[in-house]
Amino acid sequence: MADKTMTADEVVSRLASGMTLGIGGWGSRRKPMALVRALLRSGIGDLTVVAYGGPDVGMLAAAGRIRRLVTAFVTLDSVPLEPHYRAAREHGGLALTEIDEGMFQSGLRAAAQRLPFLPVRAGIGSDVMRAGPELRTVTSPYADGETLVAMPALRLDAALVHVHRADRLGNGQYLGPEPYFDDLFCEAADAAYVSCERIVDTAELTRAAGPQSLLLKRLAVTGVVEAPSGAHFTSCAPDYGRDEEFQRWYATTPWPEFAARFLGADEAAYRAAVEDWRTERER
Repeated sequence: MADKTMTADEVVSRLASGMTLGIGGWGSRRKPMALVRALLRSGIGDLTVVAYGGPDVGMLAAAGRIRRLVTAFVTLDSVPLEPHYRAAREHGGLALTEIDEGMFQSGLRAAAQRLPFLPVRAGIGSDVMRAGPELRTVTSPYADGETLVAMPALRLDAALVHVHRADRLGNGQYLGPEPYFDDLFCEAADAAYVSCERIVDTAELTRAAGPQSLLLKRLAVTGVVEAPSGAHFTSCAPDYGRDEEFQRWYATTPWPEFAARFLGADEAAYRAAVEDWRTERER
């Protein structure tokens, strides 16, 4: 069985402008921020991004890398609306396909099952259909004759997700309160790249929290990146919580200033910049 370990830069070298990119996590929780930062250090853009959005979307939008966003929301959790995303929308910086959270999940599930769409009740009777004129309805072929939304598959060229532990083969484990939909992102993608807090032996994955915590199966994973604190500044409980002080600074700082300070040569430079910032705040 192949060793799938690679670096964040090697992951980005396999991406290209114009791709449809799925990003796992939820809001400002367990986002693959080390991979997003590596992407931002590249020249890749013109992306269609599919995400339950947080600072991943905010940063990519502020940097002008997103052509179209497919999402149910973009939030920092403790800051209801991601401010850099909001600024990009207000200035017409990206196109938006906004759908219900359940519709989003069904779109990923359809792609994972290689179906063109899945019928869902979500969206009927709401403004989702008016805001998304490309959406279609279907009528149940059975006696009920119910009208349902035909949620199209959210097929991805590549997916980026972050988990707590992984092995070198691509099996990934979550230890927090929620799996979110990281497994569906990986299964919906042609290539899936997983960052993790720590790479461990396969046997340790089951000893640590049991087989029910094994969210990602190696067959759906293309590459694994060991990235300690790779979700910072979003939360990765129980390993660490959200860095609220840093997030507030990010949310209130002009993007060029933030990018110049924290998008250095690599992830080590990012961690050093965060520590310098923290030292300044403590003075």
